[in-house]
Amino acid sequence: MRRMNRRTVLFVLLGLIGAGAGSTAAHAILLEATPAVNTTVSGPEVSIKLRFNVRIDGGRSRLILALPDKTSRALELRPQPAPDTLVAAAAGLGAGAYRLRWQVLASDGHITRGEVPFSVK
Repeated sequence: MRRMNRRTVLFVLLGLIGAGAGSTAAHAILLEATPAVNTTVSGPEVSIKLRFNVRIDGGRSRLILALPDKTSRALELRPQPAPDTLVAAAAGLGAGAYRLRWQVLASDGHITRGEVPFSVK
């Protein structure tokens, strides 16, 4: 009887560890960005596209553009062309260094954040 309980406990623990590993794999990871990280693009109009490894909730996701003068502005998200993609446009950008800050709600229910630095010439 004692041996059976140890096996049961071990089985349950391994199941919990495996379940935890599966949920972290579903966190949103940025796979592709336009503009790409640390690139220089032509302005003043810049198209923005972010593609992730999982489905994301576009309605609960945010894109904030940090401007060269240290202010920031929210970008309006366009309808999602695919469940794993966000698109927007930034207008009136002058020359300088920018940071696109993103926050997404992934299909696993977790919020993930990151940023894409780029420059406008």
